[in-house]
Amino acid sequence: MADDFDEFSFLPAQAADVGVDAPLPRGERVSLTLPDGRTLSALRYVPAGTEDPPVVTFLHGAGLNAHTWDTTILALGLPALAIDLAGHGDSSWREDAAYLARVLAPDVIAALETWTDRPQVLVGQSLGALVAAAVAASAPERVRDLVMIDITPGIDQSAGPSQIRAFFAGPTDWASREELVEKALAFGLGGSRDAATRGVYLNSRVRDDGRVEWKHHFAHLAAAAANAPETEGGTDDELTAVLSETGWDDLDAVSAPITLIRGDHGYVTDADAGEFARRVPAASLYVVPTGHNVQEEIPADLGRLLSGIAG
Repeated sequence: MADDFDEFSFLPAQAADVGVDAPLPRGERVSLTLPDGRTLSALRYVPAGTEDPPVVTFLHGAGLNAHTWDTTILALGLPALAIDLAGHGDSSWREDAAYLARVLAPDVIAALETWTDRPQVLVGQSLGALVAAAVAASAPERVRDLVMIDITPGIDQSAGPSQIRAFFAGPTDWASREELVEKALAFGLGGSRDAATRGVYLNSRVRDDGRVEWKHHFAHLAAAAANAPETEGGTDDELTAVLSETGWDDLDAVSAPITLIRGDHGYVTDADAGEFARRVPAASLYVVPTGHNVQEEIPADLGRLLSGIAG
């Protein structure tokens, strides 16, 4: 495939895969220059025959990009916005490599102010869910409902997340996208070969020297961390503690209705879910038959569930 292809060219096949036979929405890429000069990029989906503004906004997880939501949005059937978080997709990397929820939240708020005209059903998966909670806490007028997918503050970092770190902690460039597809499949990521190929293509780029690299900054950070000498002090433990406290504080400040959707074999354990229910007793909780990347494994089911929340 050439890099000048139509990034929405996969939509017909994705719609067919989940039995969506309605006219496809119009997809378009939009971008915003932030006050510090960085670019924030997003995908806007407008249902056929309308010019309706987004009612649902999506935030992806670490190492993913806005296209992870494509099939879910097709099944949802509502005008939507999917944002590339800083350091991912077509959005600029942060020079300080600070990808914590509260650091990323102002970018999302700027996006909502620019590209939406009403409070959103704000849906986030993994890292995107923690960012969404920070957005809902600091800009309540922009969020109608908060939906968090397969993460809670303080989640056990020794379980599923370590697999993702291991996946990205390798070479930072490759001879071809086919090599990346094989690696993803070897790690049990991406599902089918077609899905893995689509995901790799939309999440990588060809450099001027012909080598292929991931679009997101996380791969480079993971590789650097894997090659760095071990130090005392438990950096991962300290980071987890910080994320735990800020995440719960954000949820305490959210005034919008909150929903947690978790996979029955995802990253959120029964103990994590129990702690979430204790700390956020008014939240709605759903358990679905899937792993961590709910939007890629059961996108049609997720779309229907979100349609009920958005409706």
